[in-house]
Amino acid sequence: MAGNEWINGYLEAILDVGSSTRKKNDGKLKIERFEEEKLKEQKLFSPTKYFVEEVINSFDESDLHRTWVKVIATRNTRERSNRLENMCWRIWHLARKKKQIAWDDARKLAKRRLVREQGRNDAADDLSELSEGEKEKGDSNLLESAKDLSRINSDTQIWSDDKFRHLYIVLISIHGLVRGDNMELGRDSDTGGQVKYVVELARALANTKGVYRVDLLTRQIASPEVDSSYGEPIEMLSCPSDGSGSCGAYIIRIPCGPRDKYIPKESLWPHIPEFVDGALNHIVNMARVLGEQVNGGKPTWPYVIHGHYADAGEVAAHLSGVLNVPMVLTGHSLGRNKFEQLLKQGRLSREDINTTYRIMRRIEAEELGLDAAEMVVTSTKQEIDEQWGLYDGFDIKLERKLRIRRRRGVSCLGRCMPRMAVIPPGMDFSYVTTQDSLESDGDLKSLLSSDRNQNKRHLPPIWSEIMRFFSNPHKPTILALSRPDPKKNVTTLLKAFGECHRLRELANLTLILGNRDDIEGMPDSSSIVLTTVLKLIDKYDLYGQVAYPKHHKQSEVPEIYRLAAKTKGVFINPALVEPFGLTLIEAAAYGLPVVATKNGGPVDILKALNNGLLVDPHDQKAIEDALLKLVADKNLWSECRKNGLKNINRFSWPEHCRNYLSHVEHCRNRHPTSRLEIMTIPEEPMSDSLRDVEDISLRFSIEGDFKLNGEIDAAAKQKKLIEAISQTASSNGNPSSYSPGRRQMLFVIATDCYNSEGGTTEKFQEIIKNVMKAAGCLGLGKIGFVLVTGSSLRETMEALSSCPVNVEDFDALICNSGSEVYYPWMDLVADGDYEAHLEYRWPGENVRSTVMRLGRVEDGCEDDITEDAAVCSSRCYSYNIKPGAKTRRIDDLRQRLRMRGFRCNLIFTRAASRLNVVPLFASRIQALRYLSIRWGIDLSKVIVFMGELGDTDYEELLGGLHKTLILKGSVECGSEKLLRGKDNFKKEDTVSMESPNINYVESYEAHNISAALGTLGIK
Repeated sequence: MAGNEWINGYLEAILDVGSSTRKKNDGKLKIERFEEEKLKEQKLFSPTKYFVEEVINSFDESDLHRTWVKVIATRNTRERSNRLENMCWRIWHLARKKKQIAWDDARKLAKRRLVREQGRNDAADDLSELSEGEKEKGDSNLLESAKDLSRINSDTQIWSDDKFRHLYIVLISIHGLVRGDNMELGRDSDTGGQVKYVVELARALANTKGVYRVDLLTRQIASPEVDSSYGEPIEMLSCPSDGSGSCGAYIIRIPCGPRDKYIPKESLWPHIPEFVDGALNHIVNMARVLGEQVNGGKPTWPYVIHGHYADAGEVAAHLSGVLNVPMVLTGHSLGRNKFEQLLKQGRLSREDINTTYRIMRRIEAEELGLDAAEMVVTSTKQEIDEQWGLYDGFDIKLERKLRIRRRRGVSCLGRCMPRMAVIPPGMDFSYVTTQDSLESDGDLKSLLSSDRNQNKRHLPPIWSEIMRFFSNPHKPTILALSRPDPKKNVTTLLKAFGECHRLRELANLTLILGNRDDIEGMPDSSSIVLTTVLKLIDKYDLYGQVAYPKHHKQSEVPEIYRLAAKTKGVFINPALVEPFGLTLIEAAAYGLPVVATKNGGPVDILKALNNGLLVDPHDQKAIEDALLKLVADKNLWSECRKNGLKNINRFSWPEHCRNYLSHVEHCRNRHPTSRLEIMTIPEEPMSDSLRDVEDISLRFSIEGDFKLNGEIDAAAKQKKLIEAISQTASSNGNPSSYSPGRRQMLFVIATDCYNSEGGTTEKFQEIIKNVMKAAGCLGLGKIGFVLVTGSSLRETMEALSSCPVNVEDFDALICNSGSEVYYPWMDLVADGDYEAHLEYRWPGENVRSTVMRLGRVEDGCEDDITEDAAVCSSRCYSYNIKPGAKTRRIDDLRQRLRMRGFRCNLIFTRAASRLNVVPLFASRIQALRYLSIRWGIDLSKVIVFMGELGDTDYEELLGGLHKTLILKGSVECGSEKLLRGKDNFKKEDTVSMESPNINYVESYEAHNISAALGTLGIK
């Protein structure tokens, strides 16, 4: 409070003005200060006015400004005094709040930077010295290691068009309104440049030799709020020409979330798992179809899966993990950068920012994208240094050090970093004609001629729409084109134009700010910008000098650029920060010189094009000077135009695609395993347990009676069958190529039934018995059973030993938090193919001791976390947590591992008495997705039985296309308390508990389970 004494003094002075009898001794000193100011100014001093002016000028608060305006407009003196007094108190509290927020956030940021620096130092220390053996290995195997290098290096070769390939590429962009024609760019904050970019990228890739098909996955929207085209499941983007060897590019719309609502990106997060499952179904089906067409019947898996923005990056990470194909990430705009900018503004607290923007959920998705991505595509170097450099999962110095070690053939000690590749976006030049390179204004003169009506029909309608605003349309046009977003800084441009009389004499201003019907019906941020624009036009009396049309079509944008060029105008992008600046390239293609913000991508663009000037977007005078210089100096204007047209091909789509595919080819170190095959469903059903065993003549009928535990009366036949399958699997060496049999549905038991000490409770056996009993009423032969648990195989078998069912009744046991898959019907053989899937970025022994050290809190004891060697395996390191010990939460420990270059998945299990550290893509839900592909079972045919509590991966199992039945009272103790801190995102940001796929069951009794299955239509 000491820092606020001056505010207290002002308030006391305000309240005491005019009443000397009310002055108090502790306020005398402060009032004397005001008297001194009064003598200095030699005029009547108003403490109220002084206070308000000083504080108002110190804060950028539009609501306070509006209140001040109301105060000035108030006629009644007493009412005005009351308003001033209330306003002063309001400012005082605001100032205190801002200072407190700034202090708390600065402290948290400083602590995070300290932890991050410590992590980087630890990694650097481990990697700093090479042993003599490593040096010799590096020198002798330098050339050989370079060949195996999965990263991009200086030897990268440009993509060759003569390669005969049939590549399948998947792009993902979830949010916004995505369609191929007449894009509604600027309709809202989610439908902007990213939509145009991904659509044009899909088209361009499909036109590249060697690429057979491109799918752009987005969300299907069947809402009356938007056009019906967004509800079409498939849209063709490009039709391949005959003999091109391609089947084109398509938009594939995947339903997720409420079908009848258009959901902004901040609210899409709970529906991400559903999108993942829907996308997986599509890719698997397409892999089968393409395999029949071009790959001799073998599945054609994606060459790369490319996620755009944080939400699609998370989807791409999950798909990449389950399909074992490379992932590429493009951030477009980044959450951590936005978060720190909002904190610096001081208008919103950390909690308010998180609530409004779901910013912590977005940041975690971006971190997961960094964990999984082979390559991150950026538009500029600035994006790497100043934006991605803020993340735990990326450090440019550590990435370079790891790359050098890989080139020398030296171990990276389990550490991984994605490679950043600067690949500027391309542009479609098909709309650009040869006339655009000519400095001709003939069309413009005809529009302005005396016989205007005769010529008007030959000219673009948007020209007439813009020109009608101008009293003198002969003047050059300054063009700004963006959505009405405060970050685009259009109001500063308008002020610069309005206050520079010389500029107003020489030029007109055209503002293309999206499309609008009614400003009041637009989002708050957009309506505020547009209202401010109209007020500024009125303030500076810019009527006849500024055009601001309400509507324009995407197809009319080229004509808007042409009009500005024919008037010898200038294009300006004054955004506060511009991640790239695609409009600058578009403007250059039509011969327009540009003025652009110096913050972000425009720096690299203007360096390549040399066709304009950079300005500080906060410097209004600099904007005025740059515009005036280009408009007034015709020689400079012509030189910039010429340079732009000459260099523009650097940003063509063909060039972009060749560059992109070259980088992808050299960063791929994961290929779809040849053993991952999709089961073919025979036309005639065969015996359940023999469906895929084509070379065994053993057949028997399963029409006999079943016992409660699933045993067949002919036990000897069953035993002989299992032996035959095991022998065949051993001879083939590929056990996972077989399926347990024809399954119409899968019942997955995922109840984490542990007591407070981490022991398995009797409810575990009861639930298994009751689920199988309920399934028996449906016909046991068509339902498969899978058990998923955080326990080891040995512990699982011990728990099942007292269960009134046989372990062979399960089609699969998923143990150690999804890191291991076993098949009981094959003598508990482990799935080797699944283990190969999990190998990616698994640090192995390198992370083993690090987890114990980082998992303990600063004041913890050595034995708080100890390794449990008895349950550890090659893909899971398990650690016992001492009862009552304090350990780091999952989010905190994962952050510290990321800072050191380790990519792992962490799960607390057995009522938080054990920590499992497993490979990045190992999880119980990912294992289920893997089995759904392997066995050819649609995820919508999977039923997951869970409790109300569970391990820290509990939330992951809730969402998706599968049906979830939550058995009340089945789980006593969970581990969720160690999942996230209070400053992180919430459960509702991960899964929607209102989903129709999630249902509660009153108890875990068999009759209640049967009734719940009946409500799902399973009878």
